[in-house]
Amino acid sequence: MYSVFESQVTIRPDDIDMNNHVHYSKYLDYLLAARFEQMTRDYGMSMHEFIKLDYSWVASRAEINFKRALKLNDTALVRTQVDEISGAQVKVNFWILRKEDSKISAEGIVFYTMVSVNSGRPVRIPEEIISKYAK
Repeated sequence: MYSVFESQVTIRPDDIDMNNHVHYSKYLDYLLAARFEQMTRDYGMSMHEFIKLDYSWVASRAEINFKRALKLNDTALVRTQVDEISGAQVKVNFWILRKEDSKISAEGIVFYTMVSVNSGRPVRIPEEIISKYAK
């Protein structure tokens, strides 16, 4: 079982759609920002370090279930948890909550594939990287 990590996201005016709530596309932005922060803070390996090693990550599949709207005055908490690591892929569960009441606004899964920066081709995740994610 992998640890759950949490990041806080401030909702900005440009995140709001014509229905006066966060546009559905912004949820992926929130997830990306949280994972970027968590790579450095929680896993101890920033995206910059991956690139130095000729690695990068691409999202290969995403599923989001929307539960309730986030609005401009809300603060979002993004919780993520590695679910499974296999070959070149990592499956990550995520939950986006409204901080004020801890109610889930959206939840889902994303599959990230490790690729070579030079070739763009998938690369098996090395054991030393897996060990950083096994927290």
